[in-house]
Amino acid sequence: MSWYSHFQPTAKDLFFRSNKTGDPRLGEISLLLSGEEPPQSSTLIAGYPDDEGIVLNAGRPGAALAPDAIRSRLYKCSPGSFMHKALKLADLGNLDTKLSLEERHSKAKQTVQSALTKGHRWIGLGGGHDYGYPDGAGFLKANAKSSRKPLIINFDAHLDVRPLDKGLTSGTPFYRLLTEANLPEFEFWEIGIQGQCNSQEHWDWVKDKGGKVISFEEIMMSGQPQGEYILGRLAEILVQPRPTYISVDIDGFSSAYAMGCSQSWPTGFEPNGFLPAFNGLLSRLDVQVLGIYEVSPPLDLDERTVKLASLLIQQFLGPIQ
Repeated sequence: MSWYSHFQPTAKDLFFRSNKTGDPRLGEISLLLSGEEPPQSSTLIAGYPDDEGIVLNAGRPGAALAPDAIRSRLYKCSPGSFMHKALKLADLGNLDTKLSLEERHSKAKQTVQSALTKGHRWIGLGGGHDYGYPDGAGFLKANAKSSRKPLIINFDAHLDVRPLDKGLTSGTPFYRLLTEANLPEFEFWEIGIQGQCNSQEHWDWVKDKGGKVISFEEIMMSGQPQGEYILGRLAEILVQPRPTYISVDIDGFSSAYAMGCSQSWPTGFEPNGFLPAFNGLLSRLDVQVLGIYEVSPPLDLDERTVKLASLLIQQFLGPIQ
Protein backbone atom coordinates (compact mmCIF):
# COMPACT_ATOMS: atom_id res chain seq x y z
CA MET A 1 0.00 0.00 0.00
CA SER A 2 1.30 3.45 -0.91
CA TRP A 3 2.26 5.86 1.89
CA TYR A 4 -0.27 8.32 0.44
CA SER A 5 -3.04 5.77 -0.08
CA HIS A 6 -5.64 7.99 1.62
CA PHE A 7 -5.42 10.45 -1.27
CA GLN A 8 -7.56 9.88 -4.37
CA PRO A 9 -6.01 10.66 -7.80
CA THR A 10 -6.75 14.05 -9.33
CA ALA A 11 -8.96 14.17 -12.44
CA LYS A 12 -6.86 14.11 -15.61
CA ASP A 13 -8.75 16.96 -17.24
CA LEU A 14 -7.38 19.42 -14.66
CA PHE A 15 -3.85 19.03 -16.09
CA PHE A 16 -3.94 21.71 -18.77
CA ARG A 17 -1.72 21.33 -21.84
CA SER A 18 -0.99 24.14 -24.28
CA ASN A 19 0.22 21.69 -26.96
CA LYS A 20 2.49 24.46 -28.24
CA THR A 21 6.25 24.13 -28.59
CA GLY A 22 8.04 26.57 -26.32
CA ASP A 23 4.92 27.32 -24.26
CA PRO A 24 4.88 24.73 -21.45
CA ARG A 25 2.36 24.97 -18.61
CA LEU A 26 2.50 23.57 -15.11
CA GLY A 27 -0.18 21.05 -16.08
CA GLU A 28 2.29 19.48 -18.50
CA ILE A 29 5.09 19.40 -15.94
CA SER A 30 3.14 18.00 -12.99
CA LEU A 31 2.89 14.23 -12.71
CA LEU A 32 -0.49 12.72 -11.91
CA LEU A 33 0.28 10.04 -9.33
CA SER A 34 -1.84 7.01 -8.53
CA GLY A 35 0.19 5.02 -6.03
CA GLU A 36 3.57 5.43 -7.75
CA GLU A 37 6.57 6.76 -5.84
CA PRO A 38 7.21 10.43 -6.72
CA PRO A 39 10.56 11.33 -8.28
CA GLN A 40 13.26 12.12 -5.74
CA SER A 41 13.12 15.64 -4.22
CA SER A 42 9.73 16.47 -5.71
CA THR A 43 7.34 19.22 -4.75
CA LEU A 44 4.07 17.48 -3.95
CA ILE A 45 0.59 18.95 -4.29
CA ALA A 46 -2.20 17.52 -2.13
CA GLY A 47 -5.79 18.65 -1.71
CA TYR A 48 -8.04 18.77 1.34
CA PRO A 49 -11.58 18.99 -0.13
CA ASP A 50 -13.08 19.51 3.30
CA ASP A 51 -14.88 22.43 4.93
CA GLU A 52 -16.37 20.59 7.92
CA GLY A 53 -14.07 22.53 10.25
CA ILE A 54 -15.33 25.82 8.80
CA VAL A 55 -18.96 24.81 9.34
CA LEU A 56 -18.16 23.75 12.93
CA ASN A 57 -16.78 27.26 13.42
CA ALA A 58 -20.08 28.77 12.15
CA GLY A 59 -18.48 29.76 8.85
CA ARG A 60 -19.85 29.59 5.33
CA PRO A 61 -19.18 26.35 3.43
CA GLY A 62 -17.58 26.20 0.01
CA ALA A 63 -13.87 25.57 0.66
CA ALA A 64 -14.32 21.87 -0.06
CA LEU A 65 -14.38 22.86 -3.74
CA ALA A 66 -11.12 24.81 -3.56
CA PRO A 67 -8.42 22.19 -4.25
CA ASP A 68 -9.61 21.36 -7.76
CA ALA A 69 -10.57 24.97 -8.49
CA ILE A 70 -7.04 26.07 -7.59
CA ARG A 71 -5.56 23.28 -9.68
CA SER A 72 -7.62 24.33 -12.69
CA ARG A 73 -5.94 27.75 -12.61
CA LEU A 74 -2.52 26.67 -11.36
CA TYR A 75 -2.02 24.13 -14.13
CA LYS A 76 -2.69 26.79 -16.76
CA CYS A 77 0.15 28.93 -15.38
CA SER A 78 3.48 29.13 -17.14
CA PRO A 79 6.36 27.87 -15.00
CA GLY A 80 7.96 31.29 -14.83
CA SER A 81 11.57 32.25 -15.34
CA PHE A 82 13.03 29.09 -13.82
CA MET A 83 13.98 26.15 -16.04
CA HIS A 84 10.88 24.00 -16.18
CA LYS A 85 12.84 20.86 -17.04
CA ALA A 86 14.47 20.97 -13.59
CA LEU A 87 11.17 21.18 -11.72
CA LYS A 88 9.88 17.93 -10.22
CA LEU A 89 6.21 18.51 -9.50
CA ALA A 90 3.80 15.73 -8.62
CA ASP A 91 0.12 15.69 -7.63
CA LEU A 92 -0.95 13.17 -4.97
CA GLY A 93 -4.65 13.92 -5.37
CA ASN A 94 -7.30 14.76 -2.76
CA LEU A 95 -7.66 13.39 0.74
CA ASP A 96 -10.43 10.80 1.08
CA THR A 97 -13.17 12.48 3.12
CA LYS A 98 -15.08 9.31 4.02
CA LEU A 99 -13.20 9.08 7.33
CA SER A 100 -14.08 11.15 10.39
CA LEU A 101 -12.58 14.63 10.63
CA GLU A 102 -10.17 13.48 13.33
CA GLU A 103 -9.06 10.53 11.19
CA ARG A 104 -8.67 12.79 8.15
CA HIS A 105 -6.36 15.07 10.12
CA SER A 106 -4.39 12.08 11.37
CA LYS A 107 -3.91 10.60 7.89
CA ALA A 108 -2.92 13.99 6.47
CA LYS A 109 -0.38 14.52 9.27
CA GLN A 110 1.19 11.11 8.68
CA THR A 111 1.40 11.73 4.94
CA VAL A 112 3.03 15.15 5.35
CA GLN A 113 5.59 13.68 7.73
CA SER A 114 6.34 10.81 5.34
CA ALA A 115 6.71 13.18 2.38
CA LEU A 116 9.19 15.46 4.16
CA THR A 117 11.14 12.55 5.61
CA LYS A 118 11.55 11.24 2.05
CA GLY A 119 13.02 14.60 1.00
CA HIS A 120 9.99 16.10 -0.76
CA ARG A 121 8.35 19.49 -0.26
CA TRP A 122 4.62 19.84 0.36
CA ILE A 123 1.86 22.12 -0.89
CA GLY A 124 -1.42 21.65 0.98
CA LEU A 125 -4.60 22.98 -0.64
CA GLY A 126 -7.46 23.63 1.76
CA GLY A 127 -10.12 23.24 2.65
CA GLY A 128 -10.51 24.73 6.07
CA HIS A 129 -7.66 26.13 8.12
CA ASP A 130 -8.08 23.23 10.54
CA TYR A 131 -5.70 21.51 8.10
CA GLY A 132 -3.02 23.87 9.34
CA TYR A 133 -2.73 21.39 12.19
CA PRO A 134 -1.84 18.26 10.16
CA ASP A 135 0.39 20.28 7.84
CA GLY A 136 2.15 21.84 10.83
CA ALA A 137 2.34 18.71 12.97
CA GLY A 138 3.67 16.61 10.08
CA PHE A 139 6.25 19.32 9.39
CA LEU A 140 7.36 19.43 13.04
CA LYS A 141 7.57 15.65 13.36
CA ALA A 142 9.72 15.43 10.23
CA ASN A 143 12.08 18.08 11.62
CA ALA A 144 12.28 16.76 15.17
CA LYS A 145 16.05 16.22 14.88
CA SER A 146 16.84 19.42 12.99
CA SER A 147 19.84 21.37 14.30
CA ARG A 148 17.85 24.58 13.81
CA LYS A 149 14.55 25.25 15.54
CA PRO A 150 11.64 24.86 13.09
CA LEU A 151 9.71 27.99 12.18
CA ILE A 152 5.99 28.39 11.51
CA ILE A 153 4.69 31.61 9.95
CA ASN A 154 0.95 32.19 9.64
CA PHE A 155 -0.38 34.95 7.38
CA ASP A 156 -3.96 35.46 8.49
CA ALA A 157 -6.60 37.88 9.75
CA HIS A 158 -7.26 35.49 12.65
CA LEU A 159 -5.02 34.01 15.33
CA ASP A 160 -6.81 30.64 15.06
CA VAL A 161 -6.06 29.57 18.63
CA ARG A 162 -9.59 28.71 19.71
CA PRO A 163 -9.90 25.84 22.21
CA LEU A 164 -11.42 22.53 21.19
CA ASP A 165 -14.79 22.91 22.93
CA LYS A 166 -16.59 23.01 19.55
CA GLY A 167 -14.48 20.29 17.98
CA LEU A 168 -11.70 20.45 15.40
CA THR A 169 -12.87 23.73 13.91
CA SER A 170 -11.03 25.90 11.42
CA GLY A 171 -10.19 28.20 14.34
CA THR A 172 -8.13 25.63 16.27
CA PRO A 173 -4.97 24.68 14.30
CA PHE A 174 -2.44 26.71 16.26
CA TYR A 175 -4.07 26.00 19.60
CA ARG A 176 -3.40 22.35 18.86
CA LEU A 177 0.16 22.90 17.65
CA LEU A 178 1.03 25.06 20.67
CA THR A 179 -0.46 22.70 23.27
CA GLU A 180 0.31 19.21 21.96
CA ALA A 181 2.94 17.76 24.28
CA ASN A 182 4.64 15.36 21.86
CA LEU A 183 5.52 17.94 19.20
CA PRO A 184 8.98 19.52 18.94
CA GLU A 185 9.44 23.13 20.01
CA PHE A 186 9.13 25.73 17.26
CA GLU A 187 9.22 29.47 16.72
CA PHE A 188 5.84 30.93 15.81
CA TRP A 189 4.89 34.17 14.07
CA GLU A 190 1.40 35.39 13.14
CA ILE A 191 1.31 38.21 10.58
CA GLY A 192 -1.56 40.38 9.36
CA ILE A 193 -3.78 39.72 12.38
CA GLN A 194 -6.76 42.11 12.41
CA GLY A 195 -8.13 43.62 15.60
CA GLN A 196 -11.82 43.19 14.74
CA CYS A 197 -11.32 39.45 14.23
CA ASN A 198 -9.69 38.46 17.53
CA SER A 199 -10.39 38.71 21.24
CA GLN A 200 -7.80 40.14 23.63
CA GLU A 201 -7.86 36.80 25.45
CA HIS A 202 -6.67 34.97 22.32
CA TRP A 203 -4.08 37.67 21.64
CA ASP A 204 -2.67 37.32 25.17
CA TRP A 205 -2.75 33.53 24.94
CA VAL A 206 -0.54 33.48 21.83
CA LYS A 207 1.99 35.78 23.48
CA ASP A 208 1.95 33.71 26.69
CA LYS A 209 2.85 30.69 24.55
CA GLY A 210 5.84 32.54 23.10
CA GLY A 211 4.24 33.44 19.78
CA LYS A 212 5.00 36.75 18.08
CA VAL A 213 2.28 38.80 16.41
CA ILE A 214 2.48 41.50 13.74
CA SER A 215 -0.96 43.02 13.39
CA PHE A 216 -2.29 44.37 10.13
CA GLU A 217 -2.93 47.67 11.89
CA GLU A 218 0.77 47.83 12.76
CA ILE A 219 1.73 47.19 9.14
CA MET A 220 -0.77 49.76 7.86
CA MET A 221 0.27 52.49 10.31
CA SER A 222 3.98 52.01 9.63
CA GLY A 223 3.72 54.06 6.45
CA GLN A 224 5.98 51.56 4.70
CA PRO A 225 5.09 49.18 1.87
CA GLN A 226 3.64 45.99 3.31
CA GLY A 227 6.45 43.72 2.14
CA GLU A 228 9.20 46.08 3.26
CA TYR A 229 7.77 46.40 6.76
CA ILE A 230 7.23 42.66 7.18
CA LEU A 231 10.75 41.73 6.05
CA GLY A 232 12.18 44.40 8.34
CA ARG A 233 10.34 42.98 11.35
CA LEU A 234 11.42 39.44 10.46
CA ALA A 235 15.08 40.36 9.88
CA GLU A 236 16.19 38.45 12.98
CA ILE A 237 14.91 35.13 11.63
CA LEU A 238 16.25 35.57 8.11
CA VAL A 239 19.95 35.35 8.97
CA GLN A 240 20.21 31.62 8.21
CA PRO A 241 17.96 29.14 6.41
CA ARG A 242 15.89 27.01 8.76
CA PRO A 243 13.03 24.53 8.32
CA THR A 244 9.88 26.56 7.72
CA TYR A 245 6.17 26.01 7.23
CA ILE A 246 4.25 28.96 5.77
CA SER A 247 0.50 28.98 6.32
CA VAL A 248 -1.62 31.37 4.26
CA ASP A 249 -5.25 31.78 5.27
CA ILE A 250 -6.64 33.63 2.28
CA ASP A 251 -8.87 35.78 4.51
CA GLY A 252 -5.72 37.68 5.47
CA PHE A 253 -6.08 39.44 2.11
CA SER A 254 -8.44 42.33 1.47
CA SER A 255 -11.83 41.32 0.09
CA ALA A 256 -10.97 43.46 -2.94
CA TYR A 257 -8.63 40.64 -3.95
CA ALA A 258 -9.92 37.64 -1.99
CA MET A 259 -13.65 37.86 -1.54
CA GLY A 260 -13.93 34.11 -2.08
CA CYS A 261 -13.57 32.97 1.51
CA SER A 262 -15.82 32.29 4.48
CA GLN A 263 -14.85 35.48 6.30
CA SER A 264 -13.50 38.39 4.24
CA TRP A 265 -12.86 42.01 5.24
CA PRO A 266 -12.02 45.13 3.20
CA THR A 267 -8.78 45.43 5.19
CA GLY A 268 -5.88 43.06 4.67
CA PHE A 269 -2.93 42.28 2.44
CA GLU A 270 -2.90 43.30 -1.19
CA PRO A 271 -0.94 41.09 -3.62
CA ASN A 272 1.58 43.64 -4.89
CA GLY A 273 2.51 44.48 -1.30
CA PHE A 274 2.50 40.90 -0.04
CA LEU A 275 4.56 39.24 -2.77
CA PRO A 276 7.87 40.99 -1.94
CA ALA A 277 7.64 39.66 1.63
CA PHE A 278 6.56 36.22 0.46
CA ASN A 279 9.39 35.93 -2.05
CA GLY A 280 11.85 37.30 0.50
CA LEU A 281 10.95 34.47 2.86
CA LEU A 282 11.12 31.86 0.11
CA SER A 283 14.61 32.97 -0.89
CA ARG A 284 16.04 33.08 2.65
CA LEU A 285 14.35 30.22 4.48
CA ASP A 286 14.09 26.48 3.90
CA VAL A 287 10.35 26.50 3.23
CA GLN A 288 9.35 22.84 3.21
CA VAL A 289 5.58 23.25 3.50
CA LEU A 290 3.20 25.81 2.02
CA GLY A 291 -0.44 25.61 3.01
CA ILE A 292 -3.18 27.73 1.43
CA TYR A 293 -6.54 27.57 3.16
CA GLU A 294 -10.11 28.85 3.20
CA VAL A 295 -10.47 29.64 -0.52
CA SER A 296 -14.19 29.26 -1.27
CA PRO A 297 -15.03 29.19 -5.01
CA PRO A 298 -18.83 29.65 -4.53
CA LEU A 299 -18.13 32.99 -2.82
CA ASP A 300 -15.56 34.13 -5.39
CA LEU A 301 -15.90 36.68 -8.20
CA ASP A 302 -14.22 36.13 -11.57
CA GLU A 303 -12.00 33.51 -9.87
CA ARG A 304 -9.98 36.30 -8.26
CA THR A 305 -9.34 34.39 -5.04
CA VAL A 306 -8.58 31.15 -6.87
CA LYS A 307 -6.14 32.99 -9.12
CA LEU A 308 -4.45 34.59 -6.12
CA ALA A 309 -3.97 31.17 -4.52
CA SER A 310 -2.55 29.73 -7.74
CA LEU A 311 -0.20 32.73 -8.07
CA LEU A 312 1.21 32.13 -4.58
CA ILE A 313 1.90 28.51 -5.49
CA GLN A 314 3.54 29.51 -8.77
CA GLN A 315 5.77 31.90 -6.81
CA PHE A 316 6.64 29.12 -4.37
CA LEU A 317 7.73 26.92 -7.26
CA GLY A 318 9.77 29.72 -8.83
CA PRO A 319 12.96 29.48 -6.77
CA ILE A 320 13.36 25.77 -7.59
CA GLN A 321 16.14 25.41 -10.15
